[in-house]
Amino acid sequence: MLPTENRLRRREDFATAVRRGRRAGRPTLVVHLRSGATDPHAPGESAPPTRAGFVVSKAVGGAVVRNKVKRRLRHLMRDRVALFAPGSLVVVRALPGAGDADHAQLARDLDAAVERLLGGGAR
Repeated sequence: MLPTENRLRRREDFATAVRRGRRAGRPTLVVHLRSGATDPHAPGESAPPTRAGFVVSKAVGGAVVRNKVKRRLRHLMRDRVALFAPGSLVVVRALPGAGDADHAQLARDLDAAVERLLGGGAR
């Protein structure tokens, strides 16, 4: 499970990551990344943790399928949240194919999208 301090909850934070961040798409998901905008060397401030949020619409499937996809994505992001700079906002949006994908396929797609965002690969 993704720790509480790493969860993205506010609507404004989701909007910031999606509208102002970079994105990388794969067949089952799209990852939006807004890199940490705060200065970790600012006096008196500690770097905020990276936060991740998930968007799984009804196009993915029924409630049971959507919750299963969200649980899988949260589990996968738990191990990958340390890859991002402190203060980053990450939104993972599941596409309709995510409901039929197995855990390994979601992991491969998430890894490829994160690699593209952090490695600066061409779109």
